[in-house]
Amino acid sequence: MTNQLTLRSLDIPTLHKHAIGFDTVFDRLLAATSAQATNYPPYNIIKLDDDRYTIELAVAGFRDGEIDVTVEKNTLTVSGSKIATEADEATEYLHRGISARSFVRTFTVGEYVEVVGAVIQDGILTISLERQVPEEKKPKKIAITHTK
Repeated sequence: MTNQLTLRSLDIPTLHKHAIGFDTVFDRLLAATSAQATNYPPYNIIKLDDDRYTIELAVAGFRDGEIDVTVEKNTLTVSGSKIATEADEATEYLHRGISARSFVRTFTVGEYVEVVGAVIQDGILTISLERQVPEEKKPKKIAITHTK
């Protein structure tokens, strides 16, 4: 038997109080360990170029008003909940393969990344992201003066 150290065996709160300056690292680590492993809804993350990204989520079966996209701090949250209608309740399904369950999917976005749009087409929610670094934060080249 080997004694393996796993993330679950670490006492993260104890480490957290000794990690001044690394607060966000431990907060993200705690969030990752406490998040439930789920694969619904399936998604893709696409890098278009160095500053533009797209997140695609399969949300077939959700109607207008049943999906919310919110951004707070560095967290993008996509949530969906089905609103039952009389037609849905009156329908007798022999097989129901299109999921109708509620979901919450969160993504951590980088600093200066802004959501610039969200569109649903053919059952795919496409969220466009763009990194918009302020001019004062961009690297600048310093001219060197040579004297004789």
